[in-house]
Amino acid sequence: MAEEFVQSLARGLAVIRAFDATNPELTLSDVARKTDLTRAAARRFLLTLVGLGYVRTDGRLFSLSPRVLELGYAYLSSLSLPEVALPHLERLVAEVHESASVSVLDDGDVVYVARVPTARIMRVTIAIGTRFPAYCTSMGRVLLAWLTPAELDAALERSPLERLTPRTTTSPAALRAELDRVKAQGWAMVDQELEEGLRSIAAPIRDRGGRVVAAVNVSCHASRTTLESVRRDLLPPLLATAARVEADLHATGTGDSAARR
Repeated sequence: MAEEFVQSLARGLAVIRAFDATNPELTLSDVARKTDLTRAAARRFLLTLVGLGYVRTDGRLFSLSPRVLELGYAYLSSLSLPEVALPHLERLVAEVHESASVSVLDDGDVVYVARVPTARIMRVTIAIGTRFPAYCTSMGRVLLAWLTPAELDAALERSPLERLTPRTTTSPAALRAELDRVKAQGWAMVDQELEEGLRSIAAPIRDRGGRVVAAVNVSCHASRTTLESVRRDLLPPLLATAARVEADLHATGTGDSAARR
């Protein structure tokens, strides 16, 4: 495996990942620091990406160009889960008047693949491809709860349990106990662990073989909901939505292909 690893490709992808919502523009020195590359190496990678059209520059600052979306389009276009889920999310949002999303697990993060927002309730803008740590999100806990012990160990090793709010669970033992509870009850609720004021509840989406391949959630603001009202008013339509998405996935076989990725 080691002899097949192309280090230059890995470094080029690291340069692309250096840009994010909080750092849309970076200097050469910024990129070198964030990627642990020398300035000379960072400059070569950046100028190569400029030449390929994935990065643009004004001579001092560098930023990603819209062409970088092509790198994720092949995955999203081959994964019909978002297309299957979207009308069900729209129906759910119309019913509960809260934002709803579908995500998949990638290493220790959840990655959003479909979303229907209402009023914005987070400081961070969520778009397709947005990533959050799985351990402190409702969808993440659903996806983690159904991993094998070995898979869970590997996922948690890649995602240290950082305290993002005063309520964030940072104890591995407490998190594992919560994941056991999530699996037993069939859903997860997170109260202000990712961001203060944000509550969310999530349910699994399974393929025809019963494997959890995605999660669907509803998120709301703590100022206008209680934990009991989330369970009472949001959980039933959420579970119904998950069941409808599953039925469509099973009919098309989409969930099976998602599980193999």
